[in-house]
Amino acid sequence: MESDEILKNFLLVFHPVINTKLNAMKLLKILIKPILLEEICKELRHHGVIGMLVFRGEGTGRYIDPTKEHGSLDFPAPHAELVKIEIVTHDDDAIRIADIIQKKATTGTEGDGIIFISPIEEAVRIKDGTRGTEILF
Repeated sequence: MESDEILKNFLLVFHPVINTKLNAMKLLKILIKPILLEEICKELRHHGVIGMLVFRGEGTGRYIDPTKEHGSLDFPAPHAELVKIEIVTHDDDAIRIADIIQKKATTGTEGDGIIFISPIEEAVRIKDGTRGTEILF
């Protein structure tokens, strides 16, 4: 094997920029109605998605819950309660997961939610320093 080919193979395996396909990951940030959380989590587990973070919160946007349109002491602006789910996954699975969530979360009413998909540059397991897609569930 010639030295140019050895270098090329080394870079494809170890260089984080050149090796975009091998270590490609995406972050999905999903904003949904709290009432849909349990069903969406069941559906994701049914499709093999087991690792996720879940946050409860309140926010403002185009949709405002009519029962919260005057604000409160805790949140003094018109708002809606929501759940944010974060999932880091292999690049190839991001659209499939987004489609699963979109189908399960659709109620046909205002405030069904939004899914954001962003690239992840790197991931490091704190325990042992393992990097890349190996740390994914």
